[in-house]
Amino acid sequence: MPYSVNQGVRIHYQIEGEGQPLVLQHGFTDSLETWYDLGYVEALKPQYRLILIDARGHGASDKPHEPGAYERERMVGDITNVLDGLRIPRAHYFGYSMGGRIGFAMARYVPERIHSSIIGGGSPYPHSHIGPDRMLEALTQGADAIPPIWGVPVPPALKARLVKNDVEALIACRTMSLQSPGFAEILSTITMPWLLYAGEDDPVYEENKECAAVMPNVTFFSLPGLGHADTFFHSDLVLPHVAKFLVTVNR
Repeated sequence: MPYSVNQGVRIHYQIEGEGQPLVLQHGFTDSLETWYDLGYVEALKPQYRLILIDARGHGASDKPHEPGAYERERMVGDITNVLDGLRIPRAHYFGYSMGGRIGFAMARYVPERIHSSIIGGGSPYPHSHIGPDRMLEALTQGADAIPPIWGVPVPPALKARLVKNDVEALIACRTMSLQSPGFAEILSTITMPWLLYAGEDDPVYEENKECAAVMPNVTFFSLPGLGHADTFFHSDLVLPHVAKFLVTVNR
């Protein structure tokens, strides 16, 4: 099982496929395994070298219990440390939800490492812009409270992983995320190609439309009738947009 070590924290990752490097970064409470379960890996690996990463506090990566361990710059450092170990100077980036927020942080701290970004269900704005954090409340009730908060039926394999999460680590991660001021100030300066999307029932949908209005090199699409989790689950609807975007930026 491959690991990278960033300032004493082990970060688990997997490599699939050949071609242009493409980082896949999952959402909060999730792990890199879901990219496999939902068909993203199978669809993308014939054309791209996928670097799937378990964010700190998740999956098979280390799980610190101190909120300070989850500062956005540290999570960005986890990704660049993996890329350094693989001798990859620059990669495409695909993140969903928390992975999307990390993507905005990548654009803030290490834009030279990212060729293009695909961000789904993610926002550069503080969490307070989308109302009370029901996820943090659910976490205080224990791991079994995590699947119901997703708001849609959760695939059995994913549910089994969710209830095995280290709740203390997730609370620390979420606590630091709620303290983040966000990265809205950089939106007008992001010049790399950017694909942004959200379900129209997702709380971040309106925020994504705001982003698209000020970002200079963004393509935005939405999925009607879908919320936060089920947009990610519908890889069949998302992947055609992703494939078209990546072909365009690789020309």
